[in-house]
Amino acid sequence: MQFTLRLALYIFTTGLLIAGLLILISGSLLRASLPQYDGEAPLFGLSAPVLIDRDTLGSVTFKGENRLDLALAMGYVHAQERFFEMDLMRRQAAGELSELFGTASLAHDRKARAFRMRARAAAVLQQLPETQLHLLDAYRDGINQGITALTVRPFPYLLTQTQPVEWRNEDSILVIAAMFFTLNESNIYRELALSSLHAALPETVYRFLNAPAGNWDAPLIDEPIALPELPSEEHINLQTLNKKLFNDNTLATEHSPGSNSFAVAGGLTNGPAIVANDMHLTLRVPNLWFRTRLIYPDATSTDQFHDITGISLPGVPSVVIGSNRHIAWSFTNSHGDFSDWVRIKTDADDQTRYLGSTGWQPLQIHHETIRIRNAADEILQISETEWGPILAQHHDKTPLALAWTALHPEAINLKLIDLEQVRSAQQAVEIAPTFGIPVQNFIVGDRHGNISWTLAGRIPIRSGAYDPHIPADWTTAATGWSGWLEPGRYPLINNPPTQRLWSANSRPVSGNLLDLLGNGGYDLGARATQIRDSLFARDRFSVADLQAIQLDQRALLLTRWYQLLSTVLESADSKLPWVAAMKSALNDWDRQASTNSTAYRVVRTYRHEVTKIVLNGLTAQVRQYDAAFILPRLSQAEVIVWQLIEQQPLHLLPALYKNWEELLYLCAQQSAEQMQQDGGITETSWGEVNTAHIRHPLSQKLPLWVARWLDMPGDPLPGDHNMPRVQSPNFGASQRSVVAPGQEEHGYFDMPGGQSGHPLSPYYGRGHANWVNGNLTPFLPGVAEKQLKLIAAQSK
Repeated sequence: MQFTLRLALYIFTTGLLIAGLLILISGSLLRASLPQYDGEAPLFGLSAPVLIDRDTLGSVTFKGENRLDLALAMGYVHAQERFFEMDLMRRQAAGELSELFGTASLAHDRKARAFRMRARAAAVLQQLPETQLHLLDAYRDGINQGITALTVRPFPYLLTQTQPVEWRNEDSILVIAAMFFTLNESNIYRELALSSLHAALPETVYRFLNAPAGNWDAPLIDEPIALPELPSEEHINLQTLNKKLFNDNTLATEHSPGSNSFAVAGGLTNGPAIVANDMHLTLRVPNLWFRTRLIYPDATSTDQFHDITGISLPGVPSVVIGSNRHIAWSFTNSHGDFSDWVRIKTDADDQTRYLGSTGWQPLQIHHETIRIRNAADEILQISETEWGPILAQHHDKTPLALAWTALHPEAINLKLIDLEQVRSAQQAVEIAPTFGIPVQNFIVGDRHGNISWTLAGRIPIRSGAYDPHIPADWTTAATGWSGWLEPGRYPLINNPPTQRLWSANSRPVSGNLLDLLGNGGYDLGARATQIRDSLFARDRFSVADLQAIQLDQRALLLTRWYQLLSTVLESADSKLPWVAAMKSALNDWDRQASTNSTAYRVVRTYRHEVTKIVLNGLTAQVRQYDAAFILPRLSQAEVIVWQLIEQQPLHLLPALYKNWEELLYLCAQQSAEQMQQDGGITETSWGEVNTAHIRHPLSQKLPLWVARWLDMPGDPLPGDHNMPRVQSPNFGASQRSVVAPGQEEHGYFDMPGGQSGHPLSPYYGRGHANWVNGNLTPFLPGVAEKQLKLIAAQSK
């Protein structure tokens, strides 16, 4: 007995020692992979020392003698803080994630590899000017030296038991390409779904569903637009369709990559212009962006310095948005139409040939090898045409090739860096069309009070009579893309009489300009309208006033939905438990998407249910031909649904319902049942539903206690999509900034997820709480608490 006890004690003690030793070893390895924050570090290629200061948030200030040295230093710091995240971005664009994660990433890699972005990135490098190539060379060298300078490779590679792969110049191009995918991909595939709508529905119904504009729009350049009328009973009658066609319960999300940006001119500030920006993306830990300040001498003046503060994108040596003491600039996704699907006719006797613009041509056949961790390689065969790769089939099985700006070498470059030295809003909008980025709304203000708007990025010129929203035949003469729009033809606003500019991913222009840009899936416009109206509600502005607009969580769009639901419940039997609970939940309605509101959650759920039923009813006919059809995001869904609610046409009522009153009542009942299952009608607030779920890329594969250590807290979040304060559990403002050029010390900048990618870094998650609570964090970096000096290494 005593022997058994001693043996058990020995085993227990030994187990504890082994566990402690493993924890000690793991902790030592983690600490050994921390970035170097203090002292000196040698760096090959430097012409002079570079100082790297970090403040309490980990914001990095680079001070050097020239821009090339700073590119080298940026690469070094980005690699030490964020190499794994940079690696994911290049692999995401290139379709190379399976090398790290095995078969779990194979579906993504098959889809991404068909674009052959690594080969296209190499083609981009061939046409870049020498100045940009030199920057990429320096940045690449800094990255590779930064990663090798770590005592132990970054912790994600320890967890995945893999090794970092050396950075190449084309990898920085792939990071830019990854942003093209992030901002454009959903719109590309949206057009395939629209083509299914077009094929199955009468033209009047298709035009009604795909309306380009609505009464919530707030365009900068406005002209009257005739909205499509309700389709007639002659063209569509839902009452005659089989009821089984109305059983689809899906509805596309309203979230799409976008942003808010707005500016006020000096006449409204008694000084420089003020520019506000919050870019909406999927949120993660660490944050996508990296707080950066660059200080280096002005080569044209012996006593002047360039001083740029903003955010960089690790993987690229430029500042994305920010201020340079002379101008402040911002971006929002344009949601124009910059891709087309082309119908390909192949030779019936020789499937390796297709009919091109000049006759029969051979398909360009490429073989791409996907390397899969712990599995055999997979080889993909990709067929390309003169217009782009064949990536899909039309509804009639015709092959479809994709024409997309990101597939053209001329559409990607590092011209964005030129903004660092621009001194006026006028100069900025003149060069914006040449930027090699996904086409964006570009708002800029300068220290003299001027403000301007245009589009940044390359816009294709379409020719020929074809509808760019559906696949078309480009073999006829002068049909397709015929080059790039000249910068002088871009829409442009300089110093509008209103002294105000705004952008929130909705339709920015009208008339011929809208035809030029196309409709790639504009947002409804509720955000833009709310921002515009707030800008016109006052005549004087400070930084704090613009921040208040960014944090505006008023649910103006849902006001009429609250009134509709209240009316439906008033006519319902109050003795029914769900009716009584719904009425009680509506008592705290204050037109706010606040965390403690039960009414907001109830009204929002009701809107979603009614919208889902109505829209899926209108597209039920499509499922006669395509049982797997999923309705794409419709820009004007809100306008469409409310026309039907207000007019209540019987022929557009889904066959499941006797009348519109019954539909609205049963949607309320279904909403109640759903909420009861999800925590209760009166017991669950909006904040309990809209709880932060901002995670590290690896946390979902780790034990819960480790994941909690890596992820951000599950804070209740105010705001929602159709208001300025855009926020869902893992989607929303990836940064918020307001700044006046020349007065940066009075500006502010917040971002979620923190600066560092290392969980033991003092900067991991730092500043996240300020973002959650809407507290002001200074735009400029604070007092340096750590300083690293990079010095020129003598020899390799």
